[in-house]
Amino acid sequence: MELFFLCIKIFFARILDVSIGTIRTMLMNRGKSFLIAFLAFIEVFIWFVVAREALITDVKSIFIPISYSLGYASGTFIGSYIACHFIKGIVGVQVVVQKDNKRLLNAIRKHNYAVSVIDLKDDFNGNKRDMLYFQINRKNLKNLNTLIKKYDENAFIVVNDTKTVQNGFLK
Repeated sequence: MELFFLCIKIFFARILDVSIGTIRTMLMNRGKSFLIAFLAFIEVFIWFVVAREALITDVKSIFIPISYSLGYASGTFIGSYIACHFIKGIVGVQVVVQKDNKRLLNAIRKHNYAVSVIDLKDDFNGNKRDMLYFQINRKNLKNLNTLIKKYDENAFIVVNDTKTVQNGFLK
């Protein structure tokens, strides 16, 4: 019974500290220094206590490192989910599409996305393309991606976190 409770304790503590670490990492380029430092303290404190207990216990079982590893994997998944769905942020989206895709541009503007269009030329084979450039709230990324793929399933899409935006329209 002691082994069972130790494994459960390790598993859930690892979920907690790794989730905190994942969220902390996602917050890093948003300039929240105090919150990041506080989360780092909590994360390492939990990790230290749990790692120490897992290493100094008299109980010897393969289930201890398995629960430690499963907690880490689960914490990574949960932390990523939380960060992607609940942390507000802005992303920059660059999309390369076929030239003069008027239907796509009309649909994008109809859905109230602000977009800049940059003329591209492929020097290798001479194809002409457009690059669409957006700054949007992260929560709208999935909808924008679905809209683009509806009109150009071969669109090349790049998404980057954005720290700040000044003087623009964000959806």
